[in-house]
Amino acid sequence: MVFDSLKQRAGGDDQLNPMQIAHHTLFTAREKLELLHQLKAETTGDEVEGAEVAFEPEEIDQAIAEVRRGVESGVGADTVLKGDF
Repeated sequence: MVFDSLKQRAGGDDQLNPMQIAHHTLFTAREKLELLHQLKAETTGDEVEGAEVAFEPEEIDQAIAEVRRGVESGVGADTVLKGDF
């Protein structure tokens, strides 16, 4: 599943932080939003897959808004290593 690889690229299950994901240079904006929406679903109990998520939905919403602001200003559409995957 694509989300599993995104979690691993962000440092595994133990190191996920919504704002770090929002500013991560190796993720495209789409990947950031997919991962943040999955975290929010897990936080609100919509898609619980194992351990609880240690973030508040508001914190995840702030990170999602940060990604969207970046896209609106033209930042974050591509990764630093564009085309490496």
